[in-house]
Amino acid sequence: MTVEIAQEPPRQPEVEELLALSDAYAAALYPAESNHMVDLATLEKPEVRFFVARHQGVIVGCCALVEAGDGTAEIKRMFVHQSARGLKIGRRLLDRLLEEAQGAGLDALRLETGIYQPEAIALYRSAGFEEIAPFGSYQPDPLSLFMERRLAA
Repeated sequence: MTVEIAQEPPRQPEVEELLALSDAYAAALYPAESNHMVDLATLEKPEVRFFVARHQGVIVGCCALVEAGDGTAEIKRMFVHQSARGLKIGRRLLDRLLEEAQGAGLDALRLETGIYQPEAIALYRSAGFEEIAPFGSYQPDPLSLFMERRLAA
């Protein structure tokens, strides 16, 4: 199985299609006020590192590392195409984000995910993420789960 993960620009047709699928998936699970997606323009900002996973050359997953400027970063737009689920793409993307965060000397990696995504929650827990209170500009939401993994100095 050939899977490559690399930092790439988010503004490319395959990525835009993947983000549209991600939006539709989230919209099917949660009301609009509980979806905290960032748009393409946000993904192009300098404090964001955007990664894609390619399986046999085709983009099948993506994620972003958004530095907060306070020693932490947030995972955004983690999504794997349905056709590639079960190939451990999510784990590989998460491992890459953890490497990037540690390489940048960050203290912690944080995320918000929805309570109706047990596979995502299990992935994050297996990687050492623990539940925390809402962070940044997030407000408490019964449909959201906030998690953090402290990083070694």
